[in-house]
Amino acid sequence: MSPIPQPNLIFLIFFITIFTCTIQSSSSSSSSSSPTYQTLDLPPPQYFNPKFPPRALSSNKKYEGSSDLVHLKYHMGPVLSSPINIYIIWYGKWAPPHKLLIKDFLLSISASHRAAPSPSVADWWRTVSLYTDQTGSNISRTVLISGEYTDRSYSHGFHLTRLSVQQVIASAVKSAPFPVNHKNGIYLILTSQDVTVQDFCRAVCGFHYFTFPSLVGYTLPYAWVGNSGKQCPEVCAYPFAVPGYMAGSGPAALSPPNADVGVDGMISVIGHELAELASNPLVNAWYAGEDPTAPTEIGDLCEGLYGTGGGGGYIGQIMKDGEGRSYNLNGRRKRRFLVQWVWSDLIKACAGPNALD
Repeated sequence: MSPIPQPNLIFLIFFITIFTCTIQSSSSSSSSSSPTYQTLDLPPPQYFNPKFPPRALSSNKKYEGSSDLVHLKYHMGPVLSSPINIYIIWYGKWAPPHKLLIKDFLLSISASHRAAPSPSVADWWRTVSLYTDQTGSNISRTVLISGEYTDRSYSHGFHLTRLSVQQVIASAVKSAPFPVNHKNGIYLILTSQDVTVQDFCRAVCGFHYFTFPSLVGYTLPYAWVGNSGKQCPEVCAYPFAVPGYMAGSGPAALSPPNADVGVDGMISVIGHELAELASNPLVNAWYAGEDPTAPTEIGDLCEGLYGTGGGGGYIGQIMKDGEGRSYNLNGRRKRRFLVQWVWSDLIKACAGPNALD
């Protein structure tokens, strides 16, 4: 091991001293109000993410993840400013209740569903809708499910690559009456829990891009998300499942709001990918970094944050229902979901409607 440089050593001693003092002075409290708030592990009152120097963190404590180091830029490309038409491709075998749960989440995004109490999925999407294109047009708050296609026969096999995901789209759009909508349509490919996908569980839980005309015939924005319930729930359905090395020594897994680890875990990933697809559909709009082939987008900047106090391993304070199931957003038909926060370029921080202050 190389010696620790002197400035880093001084900072390390300072950080350990502050952290120790904070732990000694912290105390826990409980509340009997309903709904109750919980966190995986209540963070100290003065919490700093050790990945950044303390002086770089914003003084605004209302929203977690604040940082002056994030340089999200607009690269002059389009955003999804027209009403967003989602075309779902169900690849593999899907149970009707699982389909309905995912569709309820998607339909809860639209601003027209005002029946859900705050904090709602529509409130969460409001942060996404603040992003604009070069004409000043905002991302649409109207989200529709405009078509569904089911491939129960696994026509492209039980293992998909990134290219064969596009071939799944090509097969779907050639099947009437499933349409091609290259103006204001996006395609959402959802694979069942028995389908493996390139890089799934190792590098990604979902991804978005656009189709190649040579493969599909059109340039269509799309996102893929897989059901990790049997393959890697501790990776892609966290915090509803935790890695084995945390058993007994770390926080316990949270109870999913709809009693399904795989599908409840998918919903947060779907939210992540849709937010990025809406703000960066052709990978030339809103992202941080200089490499468009590996952009850091508005979901990436807040991955793992679900509430106030999140960051550095803390998911933040969230809510529990009467049966102990965890959530942070309300949806249509009295549904509840746990969905990560997204980056707000307006306040330069991660934001969510369930913020406590």
